[in-house]
Amino acid sequence: MSRMTRQRAAIEAAFKTAGRPLSPTEIHASAVKQIENLGLSTVYRTLRRLEDEGVIAPVTVPDEPPRYELAHVAEHHHHHFHCRKCGRVYDIDGCPTGLKKMTPPGFTVEEHTLVLHGLCDRCG
Repeated sequence: MSRMTRQRAAIEAAFKTAGRPLSPTEIHASAVKQIENLGLSTVYRTLRRLEDEGVIAPVTVPDEPPRYELAHVAEHHHHHFHCRKCGRVYDIDGCPTGLKKMTPPGFTVEEHTLVLHGLCDRCG
């Protein structure tokens, strides 16, 4: 594990404060409030380290840049909501039922991902 720098602490705090998946630019916007001269390149380098160390996990939204969430959140099966207006991504609870009925005969579902798209409560 890398040593805890002020930059890393500010980046990790961004995740804890937001409580939702964040893009690198959202992380930068939050962390720069604590460390004024924090560069976006430092955010990207730190994110790579945090992912390599298993602290964060990527969140994939089709046709969107990657977002990240804390690994302990990613460990629990959940899905995401993507706001088409502001671009924010939120965790959602629950999981659709009836996947087995949708699966072709003889096929086996091993995993699934669900991303809902629409407007969040701020934009709707």
